[in-house]
Amino acid sequence: MVENGERILGVLGGMGPLASAQFMARLTLLTPAARDQDQIPAVLWSDPRVPPRLRDPGAEDPWPWLRRGLRGLKTAGCGAVAVPCNTAHGWYEQMLGEGLPILHIVEASAAELRRVLPSGTVGVMGTATTLAMRLYQDRLEALGWRCIEPSREEMATSVTPAIAMVKGNRVAEAYAPLAAVVRSLAARGAGAVVLGCTEIPLGIQAGPSRELGIPLVDTIDALALAAIRWAKPGLLEGSEKALAGKALEAAK
Repeated sequence: MVENGERILGVLGGMGPLASAQFMARLTLLTPAARDQDQIPAVLWSDPRVPPRLRDPGAEDPWPWLRRGLRGLKTAGCGAVAVPCNTAHGWYEQMLGEGLPILHIVEASAAELRRVLPSGTVGVMGTATTLAMRLYQDRLEALGWRCIEPSREEMATSVTPAIAMVKGNRVAEAYAPLAAVVRSLAARGAGAVVLGCTEIPLGIQAGPSRELGIPLVDTIDALALAAIRWAKPGLLEGSEKALAGKALEAAK
């Protein structure tokens, strides 16, 4: 929807709440603005009651909750929706069926990855479900990258526990296990690492992430930049390269 010449962005959040809050902060900080009125009108639907985004047999279906949020955002007058949760994009086609454009976090991240690693091997971190659904691997490989993932042991002992730490507000504790996996992927040949869970950038930023020595694609920032391009076409021209550079720094 366009109101008074402004596009209103919907944000389907709560998965988790801290990642949604970080998305709103980065949307604001990455928008070239001199005053409040220059910022993007946005409606945040942050409902942490959405069940875990799992594909396991017997798991509670998150779709009714996602649909409820999308309908609420549509009623609020939003013209497109950003979903700062990677795993929720496993329901992307169903979300599109609710009649609003959905800004795809993987496509947004691929655009930022292209800036620092035009080709080659990329490490992909994420939840076990995101990796099992191959949300990133299939798209990135179709675009010419080779993808590598954390090992099963690294997922069990480092990535999954670290994501749980962030969700449990133990953000600082998440840095060490996540950094160890980033270093492992780099040692295996990754020229960049996509942080394909919106909790992972928060954990990485809790420590000396500049010391990791490898470009990191923050999927929260990538989605925020895509939202700015949708809401205010042309606004990032000229400043986009500098903004993208900031988006790709793990330490803000």
